[in-house]
Amino acid sequence: MAYILALDQGTTSSRAILFDEDGTIAAVAQHEFEQFYPETGWVEHDPMEILTSQMSCAIEALGMIGARPRDVAAIGITNQRETAIVWERATGKPIHPAIVWQDRRTAPFCKELDERGATDLVSSKTGLVLDPYFSATKVKWILDNVEGARAQAERGELAFGTVDSWLIWHLTSGQKHVTDMTNASRTLLFNIVKGEWDKELLDLFCIPESMLPQVVWSSECVGEVTTSLGLAGIPIAGIAGDQQAALFGQLCWRAGEAKNTYGTGCFLLQNIGTEFVRSKHRLITTLAASTQRRLEYALEGSIFIGGAVVQWLRDNLKMIGASADVEALAASVPDTDGVVFVPAFVGMGAPHWDPHARGTIIGLGRGTKPGHIARAALEAIAFQVADVLDAVESETGTPLEALRVDGGAAVNDLLMQLQADVLGVPVVRPQVTETTALGAAYLAGLATGFWESPEALRAKRHGDERFVPRMEVHERKERRALWKKAVERAKSWSE
Repeated sequence: MAYILALDQGTTSSRAILFDEDGTIAAVAQHEFEQFYPETGWVEHDPMEILTSQMSCAIEALGMIGARPRDVAAIGITNQRETAIVWERATGKPIHPAIVWQDRRTAPFCKELDERGATDLVSSKTGLVLDPYFSATKVKWILDNVEGARAQAERGELAFGTVDSWLIWHLTSGQKHVTDMTNASRTLLFNIVKGEWDKELLDLFCIPESMLPQVVWSSECVGEVTTSLGLAGIPIAGIAGDQQAALFGQLCWRAGEAKNTYGTGCFLLQNIGTEFVRSKHRLITTLAASTQRRLEYALEGSIFIGGAVVQWLRDNLKMIGASADVEALAASVPDTDGVVFVPAFVGMGAPHWDPHARGTIIGLGRGTKPGHIARAALEAIAFQVADVLDAVESETGTPLEALRVDGGAAVNDLLMQLQADVLGVPVVRPQVTETTALGAAYLAGLATGFWESPEALRAKRHGDERFVPRMEVHERKERRALWKKAVERAKSWSE
């Protein structure tokens, strides 16, 4: 039997998933890796640990079902997007830990650029906002703070890439330094109107063009694995940033179709077609993955802390032993008893874009129990998604009839019910919730003829589950009002 191998490199873990011809999961392996927090607001990864954990997962997944490289038709790669890695071309070794998308160390530089009037220039070319979230300021920081790095970069000795580029470089023994359109669109350096790296932006962020990868389409054969890591000879044929991969995996291929992914963060994307549109409500315009080899766009609202709040309850407060335990703990109480939790651990993303906001819990009383805090944490995820959806609806003028959901936290039935209650619209969960990996697999499979056409994939979709709103309208309004008050407190922390 033939398979597509999806390498799903996420923020807190690496996964490898084998999909069969029906788009069903045949095997999955996952390994968490260490998170580093050198200073307040700083988040780093070890690039070599990212690589080794991802390769270990791939070999493990094949071993689970006795598959060999010849049984794999293609590899699709999806990844945490804005995380920046800089390495030496000669050795393939990173010169600094990966600076993760959550990292806020470059907030002062973003403020400086805004005060210099660069915001409109950046937005008009990239569809993005000036925020530490994106890659360019991270790369500049590395060049400015690692001894000798800028001189190396000027001599063409350094390479920059998001995690997809880092993995492909090593999978191909340094023969391919590439990224796809979707990942390039998250760097603040790529002109998404023209579909090319932008010299004016490179000058703005003081980044030599020689560091940049070649940009390819999301569904395209870019080379074969050349390493001796057990995957040699398999073509690499699909690349997409995790959220665009999920949009594709959810079959949101037409303008107006939307999904929300619940991972470490939460990301709501709506396909808006082939015309570039700048948001009026502090959303991002980004490139969507496509098999048509044309520029297609999506509106996106990015939430920095989604499922990560559950990890925080587990690792920091020790309230639960495993992330999956949060559902039972939150269900142990009928409501939050007035507790509201804003998990702004690394600032707030869309639609607030406040890098200085801090995590806030209000409404605590003598009777507050762990269950109340756990339930408030799940509600916080749902409320943040509702804020983004409000902005999307203001942008498009068309309310969603239902929200398609996926990602690791989407398996939490209580969270999905809370999401439906907060939104007041049904939430639709597919049978295969790993649509990030599935989207990468689809892109690779369509590029290699493993699947005949997108229409054939749509015909295979079945088994969706619906969560219908149960909360009364007045209760929904009261809870949203309390949430908005808590958000204002979180945002006023630095004042």
